[in-house]
Amino acid sequence: MELIEEKIFNKQNFTIQPLPKGEYEKCTFTNCDFSNTDLSGLKFIDCGFISCNLSLVKLNNTALRNADFKDCKMLGLVFEGCNAFGLEVNFDSCNLNHSSFYQTKMKKTDFKKSTLHEVDFTECDLTEATFENCDLSNAKFERTILEKADFRTSFNYSIDPDLNRIKKARFSLPEVVGLLHKYHIEIDHVD
Repeated sequence: MELIEEKIFNKQNFTIQPLPKGEYEKCTFTNCDFSNTDLSGLKFIDCGFISCNLSLVKLNNTALRNADFKDCKMLGLVFEGCNAFGLEVNFDSCNLNHSSFYQTKMKKTDFKKSTLHEVDFTECDLTEATFENCDLSNAKFERTILEKADFRTSFNYSIDPDLNRIKKARFSLPEVVGLLHKYHIEIDHVD
């Protein structure tokens, strides 16, 4: 597999000319369109993706080791297909709607200012993950490890404490009521 190091890719349309198979190390992809492409088997190590469209990309056995995504559109990605060895990603101001992290180990992952509507975190390990100012509307948490995860500034989540491990997870008012949705109770604020 070819090694490509410290290369900058700017405004590349990989839907027309696919990204060559290889190992990308310390590369930066800015304003690139990967939508509906196949990145299976590729390796991205210490790479950054800025303002890219990665929607519906195939990630079968793709290695993402210390990959940072900023201002990216990432709809419908299936992260459980990634190479699990060394999987480390961080997201800042990304749209990850309808993506899946089923059974992935995502310890200490940073999700910042991102939209995570209907994302599947079932059986995912999110120990010490940070959800900073994230919209988690209809995100699915079942048998998810959320120990020491930080949800203090995030909103629209619904997490069942009986179905998930939330020991020492951090929440804040008023959004903490997202832990009580299953009870269908009404909570009023009284001064």
